[in-house]
Amino acid sequence: MKLLYLHQYFATPEVNAGTRSYEVAKRLVANGHDVTFITSSALLSGKYAFTKGWNELNIEGIKLHVLYLPYSNKDSFMNRIYKFIQFSVFSTVKSLKFSCDAVFATSTPLTIAIPGLIYSKIKKKPLVFEVRDLWPELPIAMEVIKNPIIIKFAKWLEKYTYQNSKRLIGLSPGMCDGIERHGINPKHITLATNSCDTELFNVPKNIGERYIYEKIPYLNGRKLVVYTGTFGLINNVGYLPKLARAVKEIDGNICFIAIGDGMEKESVISEAEKLGVLNDNLFILTPVPKTEIVELLSAADLSLSLFAPIPEMWHNSANKLFDGLASSTPIAINYGGWQYDFIHENKCGITLECDDVVSSAETISKFLSNADVYKQAVKRCNYLANNDFSRDVMVNRIEQTLQDAIND
Repeated sequence: MKLLYLHQYFATPEVNAGTRSYEVAKRLVANGHDVTFITSSALLSGKYAFTKGWNELNIEGIKLHVLYLPYSNKDSFMNRIYKFIQFSVFSTVKSLKFSCDAVFATSTPLTIAIPGLIYSKIKKKPLVFEVRDLWPELPIAMEVIKNPIIIKFAKWLEKYTYQNSKRLIGLSPGMCDGIERHGINPKHITLATNSCDTELFNVPKNIGERYIYEKIPYLNGRKLVVYTGTFGLINNVGYLPKLARAVKEIDGNICFIAIGDGMEKESVISEAEKLGVLNDNLFILTPVPKTEIVELLSAADLSLSLFAPIPEMWHNSANKLFDGLASSTPIAINYGGWQYDFIHENKCGITLECDDVVSSAETISKFLSNADVYKQAVKRCNYLANNDFSRDVMVNRIEQTLQDAIND
């Protein structure tokens, strides 16, 4: 297949961001397909010297056309909207210069559908649209989008995109249900969750031990619970200082580390300082590349995934869940939905109460002190990563979906 792949936020393991598109494209290239990417410089490593306008890269056989478009996860929502529209316009013009068998557009943002739809209509090629978040349901639920005109347009664009895509891919059962609610034949919807890069995360235990010795000597033999990700509104990282405080009062053998950045980071640091846990049993660090996150997770006893109490968010397919599985690190989440059910059914971690940090602290302490239960959870993580959620399994589903769209 000759594929045109549209994603505004392409990233490699050299940065601390989701690498799904890179992993998918890399495997498609290895399977003999021709992959051309239209993306932005937002999440690409600083080692690349981008100039204004379009730049060209070749990463492991993936041909990338990169629009220089600086980005910060501290950007205001309106600034992000402006960049969504800006990229949509420029990528539409750029994409029409290429020929392909199918165009593959992956959200977020939803505006990535615009160049995909225009290309599909003009070039008469099938569009496969991948839904990573149910937009605009999520920003509407968070009251980030309030303008009724914008809401009406976003809902129309969502429905029009689904109805004019030859095939659709959802990253969770809830996302697939959300697509189907728009009248889409379920036979044209593929479930392909985020997945586990077992090769990247296959780190010997001594590497993790060395990482602790060199980078986090203040751990002092305590159990390590880590959060790696964005400090954004939806991530509810403000939950972490309260949790650390509750844990401190019942178990002095547990230490928390949070690594990342975002608009809420300073308020989280301030709250941690106020509660007396900052640099005591909670350490908040700057972002590191995913290659270093691998080492940190190999040293960790528990990996945290946090979200605000917004049911629309529970359809998410959190990278942290799958990174935990890949590194055989049990997972703890503080939200409901399919991931809550998944953890209970597979006994690969624990679930916490979003509104009760005392109960959650007790759950963590009991779990980390029960050697038999913990050991079983580690084994389950390893099994699930290598058998049910490997990158290769999910890429095979995506590859088949693309081929079905072309052959239909």
